[in-house]
Order: sequence, then C-alpha cells, then structure tokens
Amino acid sequence: MEKIIISGGNPLRGTVQISGSKNAALPIIAATLLTSEPCVIRGVPNLSDIQFMCDILRWLSVKVEHHKTEGVVEVRAGHPLGVAPYELVRKMRASVCLLGPLLARLHNCKVSLPGGCVIGDRPIDQHIKGLKRLGADVVVENGYVHARCNELIGNDVFMGGRFGSTVLGTANVLMAAVLATGTTWIEGAACEPEIEDLVNFLIKMGAKIKGIGGHMLEVEGVTELHGAEHTVIPDRIEAGTFMAAAAITGGDVEIHGARAEHLSAVRDKLEECGVTVERNNGTIRVRSNGDLKPVDVITMPYPGFPTDMQAQMSAMMTVTPGISVITEKVFPNRFMHISEMARLGADVSLEGASAIVKGVKRLSGAPVMASDLRASAGLVLAGLAADGETEVNRIYHVDRGYERIDQKLRLLGAKIERVAE
Repeated sequence: MEKIIISGGNPLRGTVQISGSKNAALPIIAATLLTSEPCVIRGVPNLSDIQFMCDILRWLSVKVEHHKTEGVVEVRAGHPLGVAPYELVRKMRASVCLLGPLLARLHNCKVSLPGGCVIGDRPIDQHIKGLKRLGADVVVENGYVHARCNELIGNDVFMGGRFGSTVLGTANVLMAAVLATGTTWIEGAACEPEIEDLVNFLIKMGAKIKGIGGHMLEVEGVTELHGAEHTVIPDRIEAGTFMAAAAITGGDVEIHGARAEHLSAVRDKLEECGVTVERNNGTIRVRSNGDLKPVDVITMPYPGFPTDMQAQMSAMMTVTPGISVITEKVFPNRFMHISEMARLGADVSLEGASAIVKGVKRLSGAPVMASDLRASAGLVLAGLAADGETEVNRIYHVDRGYERIDQKLRLLGAKIERVAE
C-alpha cells in the first residue's frame, strides 16, 4: 500500500500533458472482441483499470499485448471464451461493457455482476432491457448476467434512465447492435465524447452507424467486423482536474493535449468563479490569482457539468469566500469525500443531493482517506491548497484514473511525494 503526502500552499505553474481517456479506452478495448482480426489501440493510459481489462481479456483466451510505456494495446480475439468471472469483474465496474460484444460475437455469454459501488446505486437494468429489445434472453442468476440468443434482431431501444442516459449501457447496446440483423435505433443514447469515440472505432471496424454525437444512433447491422487501429481521445476529466488544481492554488497552468470543446461546462464554471481560461493553439491555459467567487453547480449528463468533476469542484469551493451550492443529479449519494474534507477544516453540510459549502480562509493539513477515484482527486486538490502536510491514504483509487498524477503535479511545482505506508 502507498500513500501521497502533500505540503500545500504552492501555486502550480508550468505545462502538463494530458493522457488518453480511460473511460474511452475501456469500452474500445472491449469492442475488439467483436472481431477475430488484430486491433491496435493507441494513446491508452497506463492505469490499473486498463490492466484489469487486459487481464479479463486474457482470461477469455484473447491474445493481448499491453505496451505500457508506449500507450499501446494490441488485441486479437480469435476464439474468446464466453464467461467473465467475478474474481476479475469485481475489480472494475466498467468490465460490464463486455456483455454486449460477447453476446454479439458468441450469442451466449455470462458476465458477473460488477457488484456495489461506493458512489451509489448503479444498476444495469438499462443494459439488460436494451439487450432484450434486440432479441436476447437475459437472466440474472448466481451473481451472473447470462445472455443468449439465436441471433440479435435490430429494434428501437430507449436508453434513458432515472438520472439520464447510461453511458456503459449505451456502449453495450451499441456493440451488440453492430452485428445484429437489420437496423437498430438507440433513442436517448448517451452523447458523451467517450461514446462518440467508441462509435468512431466501430466505424473503422466496418460498422454502419449514423447520428454520431447525438441522442439518436441509427445502427445498420453487418455480418462481420474487421480489425482496425485507433487512437483514443484525451481524458477530459484529467484535464478538468488540472484546471481546478490551477484555480485552487492560484496558479498558472498550460494544459496540452486536451480538447477544449469537451470541457465547456467546466470552463464556464471556472470563469464564473473568476478564473481566467484561455484556449489557444490546441492548449488550455488556466490562470487564477486566488481571488475566487462562489458559484452554484449542478452535475448533469454531457454536455452538462460532469459528475466526475464534482469532488474537484467541491475542493475548490471549500476555500472560496461565500456560500456555494453543489447539487448532484447523476449520482445523488456521491459525497463520500465531504467528511474527509471536513478533517482539513472545510465547512460543508449536506441537504439531500446538495452540498452547501461555506468557504474558509484556509484548510489545514491532516490524514485523509480516499473512498473512490474522483474523491481521491478532490482530496489531493484540497491538500494542494491546505497549510501544512496532508496525507492521502488508499491512493490505489487515484491510480485507477490518473496516470502519474503525483509526478505531473510535481513538475508544476507541487510538493508531493508517494511513499509506502
């Protein structure tokens, strides 16, 4: 086990390179199961979640070569097995997106339920409903989702749920539909950039899909797909995290590799806080003098403010004078980080799905415990702004979604180190 120790109070200055998107790479790697031909995925971040996905594919008798330093994953799914066991799937919820491609390719598969999640209930009922609409017989028994069919038949599928469209559910139905007979219309599809990236990869493999980037996807099924090469998009959440890090420390950071068009909601809220955000020649520059203004934030599905940036924005609001309100509309229980931020001196109270944040003059360092991926990022940001030393434990959470975050922050002038517990 390792932990991160931060000596806060240093404004971040310099440039940082954004890695490829974890949330785009995982379903794209799963999509390689749709063909027996070789696929090459580039720009893949070196993260524990990526390693878990590669391990699951190897368990399925798929040939996988993961070139970590080059950011390349090569896959050849000649004759994959149809069972993804709990021992591997439990490590990463995104592995549920194996269900669609395995069903499309084999017509019979069993994928373990991914289990609970600390950020709240995340059922896969929309996944199952969508696959049933395509003609699959799907049952949940003994902790596994067992899906089978003689063939998949195109149909209209509505993917909207209680808290908006499901991203992984959209990915699962989409990957099943590309090999279905006839045409599928996916209504209420998630339109996150990661879904658009998956669509672009599937089209390179020979899929016929219309409506890229929208809430209505039209998929004309084909009999087979072929191998392809693809480079995943930059990680918009990592970029947003460094934007917030520059703001909370009163820094000046130039972010390379990010796509500004994927970060409009984050940019808008930072500017509302009094932060300067400039877009120039493919880079994003974020400057702050530390004089922040309170703001109200409501998380929503894309293109709204991302739920995956809620903890980072919460950290920023803890040192913003006045009262800010952060309302969580995607995962209403996603406030596990609040009690830990209180250990640093934050003044935050919860009222239903909203956090009422009263800004304090300063935070003070203390030991804190990360509960999930984005909560850990929020605690790191709070530590960057705190006086004294902050110790962030359970940092395996942050390693699931941030490639070398401590090294990147150190290059920007942060006093941060990773040590063994």
